[in-house]
Amino acid sequence: MVACALSAQAAPQKKHRPQAAAGKPKNGLIPATGPAYANRPDAMALADDIADQYELDRKWVRRVIGQARFMPEVVKLVTPPPADTPKNWQLYRSRVIDPVRTRAGVKFWKKHRATLARAETRYGVPAEIIVGILGVETLYGQQMGNYRVMDALATLAFDFPAVHPRAQARSAFFKSELGHLLSLKRHPGIDPLKLRGSYAGALGMPQFMPSSWAHFAVDFDGDGRIDLFNSPADIIGSVAYYFKSFNWQPGMPTHYPVSFDPEMLEMQALLAPDIRPTFSVDNFTFKGAVLEGPALQHQGPLALVELQNGGAEPSYVAGTENFYVITRYNWSSYYALSVIELGQAVAAAIKKE
Repeated sequence: MVACALSAQAAPQKKHRPQAAAGKPKNGLIPATGPAYANRPDAMALADDIADQYELDRKWVRRVIGQARFMPEVVKLVTPPPADTPKNWQLYRSRVIDPVRTRAGVKFWKKHRATLARAETRYGVPAEIIVGILGVETLYGQQMGNYRVMDALATLAFDFPAVHPRAQARSAFFKSELGHLLSLKRHPGIDPLKLRGSYAGALGMPQFMPSSWAHFAVDFDGDGRIDLFNSPADIIGSVAYYFKSFNWQPGMPTHYPVSFDPEMLEMQALLAPDIRPTFSVDNFTFKGAVLEGPALQHQGPLALVELQNGGAEPSYVAGTENFYVITRYNWSSYYALSVIELGQAVAAAIKKE
């Protein structure tokens, strides 16, 4: 989910959880059961601000936001789990990297091989990273979300759960996304009221937030419009351009294996920067991290990435700047490694054929 800081590292996001109590959704759409925002002064005030910021008709913006409805299910989905909920990389991985997703990835890669190659040539991003992203996000378009995005974003903008530790910042983020969503009206064929996506407002096969659509989506098929729902070329090109925009470095590995020298280990110091690459190879190894082979020749900073495994010993990798770039798509090291490993699994399956 591009540029949305809702991801929990304990388990993959359940973006498309079916509705529990109201029966089967009509046409697959999960209905909003709460009141409309038409009578909310804060919603109408934001509508006026959005209209002014994006030079949109005030009456139209007020009418559209006024039609949005509160979704209790969305509030439940973004409410953080208890603080003591254990994170588990192996469980996360098992839910993402499976035979179904791998087979679908093989089919997608083979069908769009030329477009993936063209994107790699233009933007420097390997096909397996793009394939990994699309597989983890939506199973190559099979699970793009059944929430009306207008309802989801309005709910998160005006009724973000106060129990969240960053509720104020998250509410501001979604208010901004609501504005970007309405600005998509300028794109041919897009009606903001009809768009469906995830419970957090992510759109299309790559699950771009509206701001990411505005800033990073590209017309890669050259038809004069951008379609992240139905154009594989636009989808592939947009994911590749996103990574290039966040300084993806062609040819650089995403991570290396790492072990530790117990006598030299300064684990607290190694983990202090979190996943942001900070240490030179010499600094990294001086603090007790053990690298081998190509990792010792790495040119650039590294980070020690810890992935917890419930009650078992954590897993570790040495993350590069490209690993960090993947976390700009979804702010989770668990997510990033699952993207990498799914792409690798699909590539290996193709080689076996």
